[in-house]
Amino acid sequence: MNFLLNMNVHRDMTAPLEKRGHVCRHVSDIGMSRAKDVEIVAEAKRTDETIITHDLDYGHLLAFSGDSAPSVIILRLRDLRTYEIISRLDAVWSEIETPLMTGAIVSLSDKSLRIRNLPIETE
Repeated sequence: MNFLLNMNVHRDMTAPLEKRGHVCRHVSDIGMSRAKDVEIVAEAKRTDETIITHDLDYGHLLAFSGDSAPSVIILRLRDLRTYEIISRLDAVWSEIETPLMTGAIVSLSDKSLRIRNLPIETE
């Protein structure tokens, strides 16, 4: 899977994700450190990447976009050390991999996991 790490996610996440076979970029490494959320969403969609962030705004942007891409993982963890984040992702990977590939908003906290498939239907 291809990941785009938002500014609020430490670039130390890149190596452990790549070790697991993923391709990973950090927004600051591609000249997008000051980009608006909508620009990052557009870049991730263009390059078929899943955004990893702590920013709740991405969930709202995608929920109201009507699009099925890009997927986003919103980290809502108390312990933000890279090891802890990777450990939590490893623990739920079998549950989130397919939804992320087809389009989803994944909210990951210390004790819960929420998956909303995209596009989110509005009535």
